Amino acid sequence: MDFTHIDRNGNAVMVDVSEKAATERTAVARGRIRMSRQCFEAVKNRTAKKGDVLGVAQIAGIMASKHTADLIPLCHRLNLTKSTVDFSLSEESEEKCYVEAVCTVRCTDRTGVEMEALTGVSAALLTVYDMCKAIDRGMVIEQVHLVEKHGGKSGDFSFQEGGHD
Repeated sequence: MDFTHIDRNGNAVMVDVSEKAATERTAVARGRIRMSRQCFEAVKNRTAKKGDVLGVAQIAGIMASKHTADLIPLCHRLNLTKSTVDFSLSEESEEKCYVEAVCTVRCTDRTGVEMEALTGVSAALLTVYDMCKAIDRGMVIEQVHLVEKHGGKSGDFSFQEGGHD
């Protein structure tokens, strides 16, 4: 397997996309943060001392997706046309409470937006952790992954549950 970000001498390089056509590209990433019941209730009821946890985390995720090239060294700077972060709350049991984040990113460009979606969802979940750590330092960010991507030379991708077990 050839790595696109390493030249024949083993040096890191930014991939040259100048010959590629600009096409519409979309990526969706998902992740979740597991937390205590007390923390979950504070998020759900908007009673956390730092304020509206999900509102701030949503903005953080959108901002992070727009600044991915500043964080991931070999990523191209893209002109995003859409970036959204949505949350859902779920309770599997008394001990297993989750906030799930989904980041959707779109652009018309020469390279994909997978890293932007993954960065957006990661920053959103990190912000939830930051805003809630006074309540629960044992929160766990988990299952951050690319759900799907559309467009580009490599075609479409959809995550298959259990694909890497």
